[in-house]
Amino acid sequence: MRQPVHVVYGGANLFKSDTARKLGKMSERALAEYAPDAAALAQILDLRGDLAAVVYQRIVEKLGREPIEDYRIDFEDGYGLRPDAEEDATVDAAAAQLGKGLEEGTLPPFIGFRIKSLSLETRARALRTLDRFLSAVPKLPEEFVITLPKITNDEEVAELMDALDPYPEIGVELMVETPYSLMNLAHLVELAEGRCVGAHFGPYDYTSSLGITSHNQHLLHPACDFARSMMLVTLAGSGIALSDAPTNVMPPPVHRG
Repeated sequence: MRQPVHVVYGGANLFKSDTARKLGKMSERALAEYAPDAAALAQILDLRGDLAAVVYQRIVEKLGREPIEDYRIDFEDGYGLRPDAEEDATVDAAAAQLGKGLEEGTLPPFIGFRIKSLSLETRARALRTLDRFLSAVPKLPEEFVITLPKITNDEEVAELMDALDPYPEIGVELMVETPYSLMNLAHLVELAEGRCVGAHFGPYDYTSSLGITSHNQHLLHPACDFARSMMLVTLAGSGIALSDAPTNVMPPPVHRG
């Protein structure tokens, strides 16, 4: 079974049917500016000279054919807390764009969306967004998933499964962002009733929950190494795909112009 090598999270308010293609064009421009040939790429990435030409050709081909493999329409950290009317409008627009992308063949091969946490503070809004989105989409793409963030108890996973009961074809991803979700990951997968297809590590919320100060919250912190190792041990052989952490390193310049 194919597993994407990366997942792009993008704010739901920014999602369009051709978002993947637009990001591909941005990446092509960045490649042309910063690594216009195989020799420049080899110097940047410290590639062996005999590999550089092949790697460069494959990058160019990949960006032109399939720049984004997996995408999450994000209603959580990438979207934030907004008035209900505004989020409802975003839900409707994102659902329409998803349908348009499916019809026009412009969506990545894997796609889904992340709801807000099902904790007490955002539970009602998360379930409202979930129901409204799934009711509005005329047809769901294959491999569509719902990502559940910031899990702090069993009930949150069970409640998501209840909400998805009318949609047996939808997969579930669990985010590992709390000590509870890490130490109980196997049990949470069981609660997903065979529908868990992925587990994504969230290093910043995780390290924050351990009391690690923001200055030291980085992907190479030993606490993150421990968490990733635990996820590997827990889910080894299960067929569940793992994402080892996000990055906000992007090829475009920091300051436009």
